[in-house]
Amino acid sequence: MSQATRMRKRHRFNTRMTRIILLISLSFFLGRFIYSSIGAWHHHQEKRQAQQSSLSVEAPDR
Repeated sequence: MSQATRMRKRHRFNTRMTRIILLISLSFFLGRFIYSSIGAWHHHQEKRQAQQSSLSVEAPDR
């Protein structure tokens, strides 16, 4: 096997490994983004409910 053939195979392997690593990293990034988005949405909803309940308690009865 010539050196050029070995380099081509090594290059192909490195390219494949790079793609796999990038796909795994992208999936982790998207998973964390979705997880944090859901948490932020729940936090926002709780904060909104607390604000509404405090406003209804402070409102004077007529």
